[in-house]
Amino acid sequence: MLRVLTISIGSIALAQAAQAQVDDPDLLFGGSPVNKRYQFFSGGYSGGYSGGYSGAATRTTVTIPGSYKPGSIFINTSERRLYFMLGNGQAVRYGIGVGRDGFRWSGVHRVTAKKEWPNWTPPAQMLRRRPDLPRHMKGGEDNPLGARALYLGSTLYRIHGSNEPETIGQAVSSGCFRMTNADVIDLYDRVQVGATVIVKN
Repeated sequence: MLRVLTISIGSIALAQAAQAQVDDPDLLFGGSPVNKRYQFFSGGYSGGYSGGYSGAATRTTVTIPGSYKPGSIFINTSERRLYFMLGNGQAVRYGIGVGRDGFRWSGVHRVTAKKEWPNWTPPAQMLRRRPDLPRHMKGGEDNPLGARALYLGSTLYRIHGSNEPETIGQAVSSGCFRMTNADVIDLYDRVQVGATVIVKN
């Protein structure tokens, strides 16, 4: 049974989403992909919303203020939380990993595609910096995109799973939002293509 909490996100001031060029949107923290079996991860968060980052959050249902369209996603990067809006002031809250310094962004996009066990092809810019990386990785348990991926507009950004669940709650990516595989599967099953995604720093 999911716990129900009351939180305050505050007002959301959004700019138009910048089309930032990301050279390595799916770069793993600390280097090349590791051959590690993904694990389902429950996180270690306990307690209510405190207005700031407090570690990897356990998936839970919360009550939030404001009028958010059911089925939309709100991401608070400073809080390192993602909210899927259920309607009637309720949302499912997930812990996420976010972009490291210099790679955070804000704006509004839509989910333009959904993929199960997505393949990963590092872009050319990334390969120039990291020639040791594979040119292509098929989807699977060792793939850095994890079990599911939601693609955001025409950007290189994704909401995706991870084969490094210990990085959830950290700022380690190049703009993508990481989730545990258990959480991204749960979110994937809820989200429809075309859903609005609001990102706030």
